[in-house]
Parts: sequence; structure tokens; C-alpha cells
Amino acid sequence: MNLETIQGLEFTHIKERIAQFALSEFGRKKVFELAPSFNQKQIQSWLDEVTEGVQILKKSSSVPVHGLDGIEIVLKTINKGVPLKPELLSKLNEFLDCCEKMRRFMKDKEFLAPRVTSYIYSTESLPQLSSEINRCIRNGQVDDYASKELSKIRKQISIQEERLKEKLNQMIKSSKYKSYLQESVISQRDGRFVIPVKKEYKAKIKGAILDQSASGSTVYIEPEEITSYQEQLSWLRSSEEAEVDQILFYLTGLVEANQKEINLAVEIMVHYDVLFAKAKYSKLINGKSVNLNQSHYIHLIKAKHPLLGESAVPLTIELGRNDQHALVITGPNTGGKTVTLKTVGLLTLMIQSGIHIPVEDGSSVSIFQNILLDIGDGQSIEQNLSTFSSRIKNIINILTETNDRSLVLLDELGSGTDPAEGMGLATAILEQIYDKGSTLLATTHYSEIKEFANQHSGFVNGSMEFDLETLKPTYRLIIGKGGESQAFAIALKLGMHPKILEKAHFITYKEQKSYQLDEFIPTKELEKQIIINKHLKRKQEVEKERNESITLFNKGDNVVITQSGEYGIVYKGPDSKGFYVVQVKGEKQTYNHKRLKLNIPAAELYPEDYDFDIIFESKENRKIDHALKRKHIEGLTINRTEEI
Repeated sequence: MNLETIQGLEFTHIKERIAQFALSEFGRKKVFELAPSFNQKQIQSWLDEVTEGVQILKKSSSVPVHGLDGIEIVLKTINKGVPLKPELLSKLNEFLDCCEKMRRFMKDKEFLAPRVTSYIYSTESLPQLSSEINRCIRNGQVDDYASKELSKIRKQISIQEERLKEKLNQMIKSSKYKSYLQESVISQRDGRFVIPVKKEYKAKIKGAILDQSASGSTVYIEPEEITSYQEQLSWLRSSEEAEVDQILFYLTGLVEANQKEINLAVEIMVHYDVLFAKAKYSKLINGKSVNLNQSHYIHLIKAKHPLLGESAVPLTIELGRNDQHALVITGPNTGGKTVTLKTVGLLTLMIQSGIHIPVEDGSSVSIFQNILLDIGDGQSIEQNLSTFSSRIKNIINILTETNDRSLVLLDELGSGTDPAEGMGLATAILEQIYDKGSTLLATTHYSEIKEFANQHSGFVNGSMEFDLETLKPTYRLIIGKGGESQAFAIALKLGMHPKILEKAHFITYKEQKSYQLDEFIPTKELEKQIIINKHLKRKQEVEKERNESITLFNKGDNVVITQSGEYGIVYKGPDSKGFYVVQVKGEKQTYNHKRLKLNIPAAELYPEDYDFDIIFESKENRKIDHALKRKHIEGLTINRTEEI
């Protein structure tokens, strides 16, 4: 999908809302990387995952994926030749603990969500690594008991510090030094113990001046008497640092030895984070999965634009049945035509990205390799292009790129120029795009295009309903009927004299028409009949679709028997009731087409002239058949058992 489509349909806003539900930075990045797929099996798998995710959230809304925060830094630090810091090791240990919690969390969800729960079992538990980190790291630092040597060194440091403090306490309490001190306290500078001495007496105490106060009235001296103690303490601290590094290198080595397992666990947990973010968003918008197809069939039932919230008016639209792949929507401005286009385009993008959409059960969406749109004026001030010029450039690109796997959305086609020329241009463009095999949705205010759609096969008219009682649009799409501008009807409703409107109608349409105040208000009986006709038409279409669906398989197709999960090869069928003969484990058995699911079509398994007798006939029968083809042999017959 090109960038103009993503921006024009505001798909990025959808990803922003989903990202709010992700619990890790890793997950949020992955959400923004969501992109549509053209592989039907992959899309179906994504949608099934989200469906299972929603089921899990209904049972328990708290999913343990919080341990991912900070794990990105850990992965970047591995194999850099430096030890992992204690805080990073602690973060890794939290993540490993989170994986174990996820394993326990999913244990009782296996029946509810078999696909989603299976992912965590592809990760490995790392009890040794977790145990060693727990043993060595406490409170964000290497624990005293991480090694015997470290415990010994730290005890020696503690003893040495006590000796130093005791020696300094003796000095500051001594009458010999008391008058020289600014205050009787012991402090540290750069890890070395010092005493505060008045500036004028600094020569009275032998030792090294390590610092002075901001005012300069106090100097901090390390007395000569404690220098040997300090050196011993510094040596012990160096030994401590070396031992700590050795322990951290040891733990880092354990981490690197399990890097493959850790990377896989991170990948799975990030997948869970994204999956449950999509599931939470699905619950928010009351999203559903849909039936997928690649035959340009679109059927959205009470669909809502997900960015409009509760104010969205449900849209029901069906396109692609009976070879009608182009919908032309006419009607007044601000009636919802543009929202209709954006709803169809955005929901298609969402489905192909594995995101549930706000529709009713039974909805269907076709998979497209490209969605091309021209919505908005697209005016460019920098290039000094007019609205019309800018849109024509975009239309030219659409004409170049579109094919029989494209969904094309065109808003107010032909506007921005002379009405007569604009109408002619719009008609030619629609016809050219349709001839290329695209699925097409277009809005226009030209009534002539409505007539064009009526006269050309493959096109169907639609209109946005307008309520003449309230003089407001209802934003409901009506398929099969072109819209009117309603200008004359509104003027009549507001009190303009019918004779003026009759004259205006003749000037516009070159025909006589009598205007009455109530003629624009449909009767309840007419509305009722329209609804009945729609239900009858839908019932007939469903029956036709059911009858057509029986011939699903060809000889040689590899199928799955859904009831048992066994694989078989289609031998013969269907009969009038939709039954097939399928060879399963060398035996021919009869199954209804509803119990079969296509795994691999015969065209992908065998060459065009393949002899299927090799599969379906015994070696003995093939020998007899070969002999009979050469000459007649008295008493020689072939016994075949067929179920149909």
C-alpha cells in the first residue's frame, strides 16, 4: 500500500490507538510496523489469533507481558565484550519470571485459545540462569554472598573502615587537634576519609589536602597517620571491584550461552503484547473477524468508521455480487459519501493487517494488493498547482497503477472544472478503471454519471439518504438508487412557489414536471415494500451461493476431513447432494462437502497430464487394465468399488 493511501485513510491513527494498549516499547514499535498482507491464510491466522485473544481477555484481563520493559537494552548489550550491569541482569530476571507467569497464565486457556496458548510452549524455561541471577544479584547490586572471595573481601573492607573511623575519631577528640578543626566530624572525598580543618591551621596537621569548601575557609585533609590505612582500604576496594567484574562476566556468559532462547522468548512475548493490544482495541470498538475472499466481494453489515466513535452511523454495503464491481454514489454534499469511501477503504486495510473491524457477523471483505484513492483537494501551494490539476495528476497515477487486484476510491470525481467537461472526464475515467478489472467506489454530484451507471453492466448506483422532514442527511447508504441533489425539494419544503421550481426543473433537465409539497416524502407502505424486496433478494442470493458452493473440489485435491483431522485425496464427486468420494489411507470413503477443507489443490501437486490411476487403482487392477487395452482376454475383469 502506498503512503498516500495510509495517510488518506488515517490508518496511522488506528495504529496509534492500538499502541496505547501495548505494555512495552517493543510492542508499541511493532504496532506501528503493522502492514497489510495479501496472503489470505496469513490474514486469517492473524484474525483468528485476535479472536482467541479477545476470548482470553473476557476470562482474564490482566495478561503478564509487563516484563518486556527495558529488555531491549539488555539485548543490545550482549556480545559487546563488557559485562552486563546488575540492573540489567535484574531486568532480565524479571523478564524470565514474566515468561514463567505467562506459561502458568496460559495453562488453563488451552481449550479456549489453542493457537495463542501454544506459542508460549515454544519458549524454554531457563531455571539455572534465573537461579544464578537471583543468587548473585540483590537490590540492584552484586550480593556479598555471590562468591566466597567477595564475601571475604567485603568483610575486610568493613573491618578496615571501622579502624579508619576509630583512628580519626581519636584525632578529632584529641585536645591536640580540636582547636584546628572547623567541626568534629568525619567525611569522605573521592572515597577517602578526611577531617575538616580551618584554613589558617592547615599547616598544623600533616597530611594531604584533598578538597576545600566553597568559601575557602575550610580545607579537607587526609592526616598522615591514616594514610597507610587508606592505602590498605583502596587496595581492598580494587580487589572487590575485580571480583564483582568477575561475577558479572560469569553471569553475562550464562546469558550469552542462552541468547538464542532469550531472543525467542522476547519475540514471543512481544508478539503477545501486540496481539493483546489488538484484542483490547477489538473489545473497545466491538470488533469482529470477517469472511475473507479474493473475488472482489465486499459485504459490510452495519459497519462503523472506527475513528468516529459512537457518532458513526452504521453502514451496510454489498458489492461484487452478480459481477457488479463498481458503485457510484450520488447525492447532496455533507451527506456522508466521503465517509462511506473512507470506511470501506480503512476497514479493508485493517482486516488485511489482522485487526478486527466494527461490523456485524456475516460480513465479508475481499483481499486487495493495492488500495488507490483520490480524496480531498490535494492542493499544492509550493508547486502552484490548482485543485483540479493536482487531482488529475493523482488520477493519472491511479490509472497507471490499477489492475484487477485493486480497490479504487474516488471522491467527487470531475469536480473543480467546467461541469460539462468534468462530467465527460469523470465518465471516461470510471469506464477505464472498471475495464482494468478493479473494484471501484466513486462519489459524484453529476446526475449524468448516475445515468451512465444505470446503462453500463457492472455498475450499480447508490445514494446517501436525505430526510426531507428534518432537512438533514441521515448518512445511510441506499444501494440500487441514485441520489438527487435535493435542492428543488428543499426549496419547496422551505416555501418556494412550485411554479418557480417547475421552471427551474425544465431549465435543468429539459422536461416538464409538476411539484407538490408531499411528493418527496415516501410512504410507509413503499418503505415496507422496499425492505421486503431486499430480504427476498438476499434470500435468493444466499440459496444460489449455497448451491454453487457444492462444487468446491476437483479430482486429485488434497483435503482435510474436518471431523477427524485426517488427510485424503478427492477421487470423485460431487453428486447432487454434494457428496464426494475421498481416498483416505488407501480406502475410498464418502463425505459431504461441508466435512471437507481444501489443503493443497491438485494443480499444485501433479502435472497437467498426470495419470490418477497410480493413486486410486491397485497395482493388480492397473496390470489388468494395461493388458485389456492391448487385447480382449476372456474372463479377465477389473473389480472397482465406488461410493458414488
